[in-house]
Amino acid sequence: MPIFKTHGKKLHKLSTVSIKKEKDLQTLVEENLLEVLDMHFLATEYTTTFGGRIDTLAVDSSGAPVIIEYKRNKNDNVINQGLSYLRWLQAQKIEFFEMLLIKRLGEDIAKTIKIDWKNPRVVCIAESYSKFDIDTVEVVPMRIELLKYRLYQEGIFSLEQVGVREQKSTQVSASQPGRIQSETTVDDLLAKASPVIKDLFGELRSRIIEMDENIIEKATAFYVAFRVSKNFAEVHIGKNQLKIHLRPIDYEDPKGRVDKIPEGYNWTMDRRVYLKNESDLEYVLGLIEQSHSDVL
Repeated sequence: MPIFKTHGKKLHKLSTVSIKKEKDLQTLVEENLLEVLDMHFLATEYTTTFGGRIDTLAVDSSGAPVIIEYKRNKNDNVINQGLSYLRWLQAQKIEFFEMLLIKRLGEDIAKTIKIDWKNPRVVCIAESYSKFDIDTVEVVPMRIELLKYRLYQEGIFSLEQVGVREQKSTQVSASQPGRIQSETTVDDLLAKASPVIKDLFGELRSRIIEMDENIIEKATAFYVAFRVSKNFAEVHIGKNQLKIHLRPIDYEDPKGRVDKIPEGYNWTMDRRVYLKNESDLEYVLGLIEQSHSDVL
């Protein structure tokens, strides 16, 4: 999709600019990881025990470990490389990753992140992908995401998700390598909810998905996330209420329903609203739409 800049009533198409060194791309992403991909940076060129080096190691806002690999040219087999690193990562004990979080982020921030070891991600970033790349991601039962970058004139940078359905990982237990763990589902999270809250979540879920055809729903061990380029709503399901975390923006909120989570908790999604009955659904959806607009 071309990018245009307005000049009065005219549109001027911006030309793409080549990044001279792929390391420059890696550094640009790593230094802006929280802003661009909603992830905390942990390490660069991380050496594994079998000798390979993970380009970027991170943890996302839901606590999932993330491996990021950059495709340096069209012949790089970056997907297989990322899968190999993911296999190595899953064979490690969870304590290894906890210590890495503390070392990089500090104990105060690390203790606010609940590691979702069941759902590690591999993210590939490249200027383009082949049909072979896309077909591979379609059939491999792991969480692999393909992102296409562009750098334009005047320093404009974009990351666009390639239209591949998100896979569910086949999980290996960190404590018992080789043993498969089941994937957390929305039904699992709804098990503790009352019938009224189950119905309310069902209506909320349908209305959120209707906002944008590109919205992805992901059940984690703790909440149901809705995302486009980043999470814009995280729904925690309780017995008698839904607690919804939103993007850190200023909301048009005449009823004053949005709370700000104290800064000491270091939440990325640090705005919060509660939904307990259907009469408040439309108002809360309006707040969620504002959060959604922040990730477009």
